[in-house]
Amino acid sequence: MKKTLQHLLSATLIFSSVLVAQDLIAQPGYVTGDFHQHTTYTDGSYSFGKMMEMNNKFGLDWWANSEHGGGFPTWGIVTGIDLGTSVKWSAAGITPLGTANGENMWRWQELRDWSFRDVQLWRRVLPDKVIIQAYEMNVPGHEHASFAIIANQFDVTNPNVNPLAQFEYMFDNGDKDVSSPNNWIKSTKTGHEKAIEAMAWLEANYPKQSWVIPAHPERYKYNSKTGWDINHFRDLNNAAPDVFFGFESVPGHQKGKNRGEYGSTRPSYGIETYGGAGWMSAKVGGLWDAMLSEDRHFWLFANSDCHNNEDDGSDFFPGEYQKNYTFVSNKKDPQAIADGLRSGNSYVVMGDLIDSLQFKIGTAKMGGVFESTDGKISITIRLRDPQGTNNNRYSNYTNPELDHIDIIAGTVGPKVDPANTDEYKKDSVSTTKVIARFGKSSYTDGNGLVTQIWTEKADGWKEMNLDFTIPTGKKMYFRLRGTNLAINTANETDKNGNPLIDTEGLNTPAIAFADLWFYSNPVFALNKTTLSSSVIRNAEFKIYPNPVKEMLNIDFTKPQKGDLVISDFSGKTVLKSSIDGEFSKQISIKGLAKGSYIVSIDGISQKIIVD
Repeated sequence: MKKTLQHLLSATLIFSSVLVAQDLIAQPGYVTGDFHQHTTYTDGSYSFGKMMEMNNKFGLDWWANSEHGGGFPTWGIVTGIDLGTSVKWSAAGITPLGTANGENMWRWQELRDWSFRDVQLWRRVLPDKVIIQAYEMNVPGHEHASFAIIANQFDVTNPNVNPLAQFEYMFDNGDKDVSSPNNWIKSTKTGHEKAIEAMAWLEANYPKQSWVIPAHPERYKYNSKTGWDINHFRDLNNAAPDVFFGFESVPGHQKGKNRGEYGSTRPSYGIETYGGAGWMSAKVGGLWDAMLSEDRHFWLFANSDCHNNEDDGSDFFPGEYQKNYTFVSNKKDPQAIADGLRSGNSYVVMGDLIDSLQFKIGTAKMGGVFESTDGKISITIRLRDPQGTNNNRYSNYTNPELDHIDIIAGTVGPKVDPANTDEYKKDSVSTTKVIARFGKSSYTDGNGLVTQIWTEKADGWKEMNLDFTIPTGKKMYFRLRGTNLAINTANETDKNGNPLIDTEGLNTPAIAFADLWFYSNPVFALNKTTLSSSVIRNAEFKIYPNPVKEMLNIDFTKPQKGDLVISDFSGKTVLKSSIDGEFSKQISIKGLAKGSYIVSIDGISQKIIVD
């Protein structure tokens, strides 16, 4: 029956390209999603249809079909272990376009002509879901990233993924086609410089309709060709702050013997995972905190990276083990999902440890900034521990209980100057720490921090509140982590509640489901006591790069308030922007002619050259 259904869907796909319009009636709230999964269009084991069915089965509201760039030999709608078939393009009588590549079709053509047709079909099969055509980018000079451009995909009259296919051809490190389809011009740069060029292209063309999210960022840290370091993240975030806004440091492949597929066979940043999270996000004061501490809007996400879910496979199906929860203004609108991801109002959950989280400082939610006039803030947290079973079919531990949560806080300062090479490559900060803990029972950890008892409510809801004072003129961020594990659990957590390293080669699905965590993105808070229109007169600020071509960065030594004006030498204002309690500002100057200009902030001026 499954084969018959699959072939029927395939036939429908071939003869129909009609897209049923999405119902865009506003439905705000949190949605669950997955960035990254594979079918037989690339190196997955299951047909395209099977993977769509699994996304739906495990309750996701949206997902992106993101699989490798480059070239691949099989037709994903009719190939898979679930169908018992393997159909190559040549056997189907389909001739790949572009530069000859053996049995393989270049990914840009797969995306444009085949895979997206399947996406359109499954949007009709599952009209309540938002299904996005994406792909996993081979980032030049680095490892992989989940990537999407949603532009054109949901057009009612002419849906297409031409922008996505064009980008893959121009910038993917695995695409060696040189045929210039549609007169697309391939980048001639290499390595990290090509990656920066790619981000700048997206920021210029699709700043609100695209994302680039490193997929398993700790992997291959010690491989000079593909590793990620913090200076790379800083560079790409500088080039495209609206596009390169996070990473999947809670990686997929959580089911295999090496959790996350980190370890000696794929040398990784931090060696292994820590309670399923990579070192970059799991370590308090580590790389993620270093990014947040310089006021970067850089968010944490998870993925399934599902290739194969058989008994000997290394992957859980999308939504089976990990979920991204993201607040959106409209659950049925793909643009609202892209905006929600960029906003930072998201959190990551393993094993359905929680299914609701309300985390605020005053009126500010995750990704937002609360401005206090006296430095006093109130942190409120309300979350729900589900009372039913999760998706664990590997042991009897199917209803895990949340043990405690940590509030982690750090101080925010200006962005690090790229010219300061040592600081720009530094991947840790000493100003971030666990400042409070709430749990089901009192406990004093190794640092003397006492767990406060949360307030239990009906149906698994728990409530907690913390009053905190931010120093005068300072900005801070606050983020959460929680787990089912008690502090100082042997082989799992240390005496301060930090996750211990996951032992290489010993992970099983049951072990993964016994070691569960959730992570929130941060809420920022600013003490505006000293901020007034007069303070800016004594401001010190630095500008880079100078000369500048596209994006001008301006950093302050402390939060500033006022107007920033760019004028030509005749005194004519050519650009103006407001500053409101910020450490840094980025301004696009692409509309300015080449030449010299003056940047002024309430009487303090510096010269820039637009090249």
